[in-house]
Amino acid sequence: MTSFMLNGKQVSVKAAPETPLLWAIREHLKLTGTKYGCGAGLCGACTVHVDGKAALACQTEVSAVAGKRVVTIEGLSPNASHPLQKAWIAEQGQVMKAAELLAINPKPSRADIVRHMNGNICRCGTYTRIIAAIERAAREG
Repeated sequence: MTSFMLNGKQVSVKAAPETPLLWAIREHLKLTGTKYGCGAGLCGACTVHVDGKAALACQTEVSAVAGKRVVTIEGLSPNASHPLQKAWIAEQGQVMKAAELLAINPKPSRADIVRHMNGNICRCGTYTRIIAAIERAAREG
């Protein structure tokens, strides 16, 4: 049994210690906002925050988050009112990695955004829209 804080609530998951956090969140805790992408830690689709830092849930064992704070996209706001969630709807983007950036740098430059988002792969190739979403959230946040 592994216990941790998930979106501000204490949870416990009965799973093998090496179970990927992604599956603990999706299958055991039934939160499906965290997505499966590549399963190899290359695309960023499964990004969550562990103690405030972006982490790839497909590559993080559930045992590694024992006693830690985990935030999924559902935990950003209860009603999709977080500036990044609103910007995602308007522009589309990679929300959790961008949320980490805005938490440490609320007014990033375009170069800051590009540098921070490096490594997240967009299958649709809309990188300019991802940058625009982060810029919008920084302006409106």
